[in-house]
Amino acid sequence: MENIYMYMLIALAFLAIADLVVGVSNDAVNFLNSAIGSKAISFRTIMIVASVGVAVGAIFSSGMMEVARKGIFNPGEFMFNEIMIIFMAVMITDILLLDFFNSLGMPTSTTVSIVFELLGAAVAIALLKITANGGEFSELIQYINTSKATQIILGILLSVVVAFTIGAIVQWVSRFLLSYNFNEKPKWVGALFSGIALTAITYFIFMKGLKGTSYAKETFDVLGGATMKDFLEKQVINLVLISSIFWSILSYVLISFLKINIYRLIIIVGTFALALAFAGNDLVNFIGVPVAAYNSFLEWSASGMSASNFPMDALASKVPTNNWLLLGAGCVMILTLWFSSKSKAVVKTSIDLSSQGDTKERFQPNAVSRGFVRFAIVSSKYMSNLLPKSLKEKIETQFEQPQTNTLKVKKEDLPAFDLVRAAVNLMVAAVLISIATSYKLPLSTTYVTFMVAMGSSLADRAWGAESAVYRVAGVLNVIGGWFFTAFSAFVVSALVAFLINLNIQLMFPILFISAVALLIRSSILHNKKTKAKSAKGSLRNAESSSVQGVINESADNIANVLKRGSKIYSSSIFSLAKQDLVALKKNKKQVLKLSDEIDELRDNIFYFIKNLDESSVGASNFYIQILGYLQDMAQSLDYISKVNYKHVNNNHKKLKFNQIKELSEISNAIEVLFSKAEIVFETQTFDKIEALRENKNSINNILKSNIDIQIKRTRTEESSPKNTTLYFSLLLETKDLLNATASLLEEYQTAYKNSIG
Repeated sequence: MENIYMYMLIALAFLAIADLVVGVSNDAVNFLNSAIGSKAISFRTIMIVASVGVAVGAIFSSGMMEVARKGIFNPGEFMFNEIMIIFMAVMITDILLLDFFNSLGMPTSTTVSIVFELLGAAVAIALLKITANGGEFSELIQYINTSKATQIILGILLSVVVAFTIGAIVQWVSRFLLSYNFNEKPKWVGALFSGIALTAITYFIFMKGLKGTSYAKETFDVLGGATMKDFLEKQVINLVLISSIFWSILSYVLISFLKINIYRLIIIVGTFALALAFAGNDLVNFIGVPVAAYNSFLEWSASGMSASNFPMDALASKVPTNNWLLLGAGCVMILTLWFSSKSKAVVKTSIDLSSQGDTKERFQPNAVSRGFVRFAIVSSKYMSNLLPKSLKEKIETQFEQPQTNTLKVKKEDLPAFDLVRAAVNLMVAAVLISIATSYKLPLSTTYVTFMVAMGSSLADRAWGAESAVYRVAGVLNVIGGWFFTAFSAFVVSALVAFLINLNIQLMFPILFISAVALLIRSSILHNKKTKAKSAKGSLRNAESSSVQGVINESADNIANVLKRGSKIYSSSIFSLAKQDLVALKKNKKQVLKLSDEIDELRDNIFYFIKNLDESSVGASNFYIQILGYLQDMAQSLDYISKVNYKHVNNNHKKLKFNQIKELSEISNAIEVLFSKAEIVFETQTFDKIEALRENKNSINNILKSNIDIQIKRTRTEESSPKNTTLYFSLLLETKDLLNATASLLEEYQTAYKNSIG
């Protein structure tokens, strides 16, 4: 029995590494979104700065894993075997929960998840103890630190409201004073803004990044024998004043003599600061529980007592963490930062929701988001009527975005927002987290950074009429996910603890292996999804600026659609004949994927037209027509796929042998036509398009003949209305598919002849 705890300790060590990976994937959004979104510096430079910040933060980490040891429950009330069950339940739940959110690309709080997992597991074990001893529910308060859980819940609400509001106010004031032409302002304006921003960020480095470390509690002669922590708390005003003057003067020198863009410097320092604070303070969320379990194991091993009789009072004392362990954890975090694709997905969500330009909206509007937007519009109009006309004109001037030349610029290369907003995001987040740290308020780093970004987006008019309902819906989805984190962390961790407690030797390996298997499965599915997006078979946006270039580029997309369309059609007919519901469902997904890719091409039309040469504007008409025909083809395939699936799913009668035979004949003919057309577009031998007309006309004749046959069949022998409806629907939609294909071929043939004529 004693060996089981050694195995649990090994499992916890493995889970700690896995938790570092999924945790960094989630929290990377905290310090990467401003730098990446503004494109202030290259992605490589951003990663280097963030990596240095993570490394420094890990090395100077607190080393005091207080939350995991005694912050949520009273360790003296539990025995060693119960503590190990709690810690195992927490780590299994934490990994699965964070990985779930990372797979969705949704940022959540590692602090909230670890706290509520500890709370859930501890409550479950405490209730089992109380029940076994014949106690009452009121005794639970002896085991649980309820005040801490209450603080966290209030911290969620406080983070959301305060961060969003302050972020919006500071951004509005900054934009009003600096406008979008901030680079044209006098040098002293940039220097003053930089002085304030860098003061906030550097003070944040000390307050959040270094104050909680073990080094901050040591005395220094240079500080008059005081500790760094005491010095920071007592000299706040002096530090802020001196730092403001120093940074303002230095910024002015850098702007005037070295011609440095001071806003980029703010973003670099801010990214470093948030990365340092993340590693220095949030490291406990990933390795705190395994470290506490290791300390518990050492205490129990030295006691010589049985696991069920050894109380864990020792966890109430402070035990420093090995510095080599912290360094190792920092290395894992840095590697994850560089190589995790899930971290990029989480960052993308935050950037998309705060983007100044058009993006593919991930979230669908709902009644709540529409209500918020309507309320905001009415409130804005009401407030606007109260302002003097001169002030309104001044505000409009300051918030007017300059017309940027988007010629030759790809959509993905444009920044999501400018340097001022990126600097404000970092500055405000730094100030709020610093204040919260000094007053010991449980504000989440994730919540603060995300909501500041959302508030600044609103104030900066990034949420326009075309995007507001989508962005608000996205923010509400993320906030809802935060509360879901707390609830699910508590419930799942409690359930896992209960199951392990039933039979530790059986349930521990089962749940551990299940968690690892689910993690591996999630990683495989994510990799497949990522590869699918960049696969050779995916459609590509047109980037050429001439008619001939568009013709050549579009040929690849058309060949792609023809190949996939032929496969989808054939599979749908074949699966209908076999009554294969699974294959029909898979076929529906393939059609949906194709439709989504065509929609993305249509969403990029604005940038395509902007990139055209003056002499090639006519290419836009051709390109729009081509996309229209591709969309018609996708819609026909979608309809065919859906009606087939619906027919089989509703368990209707199977089509008759002759009907299946006729549909198979049509399917084979379409496969031949699409295959020949695919070769034409792959080899770009567009002069052969004319020869494809015969194939198309031949299929049309077959369709007309089959319609006549089915009419006669219906009048004499057909007994199923559903079969008749399905058969006619397939024939007519196939005809529409052919017409769309023929129109596409004709459009291409005409454009090709004009380009060479």
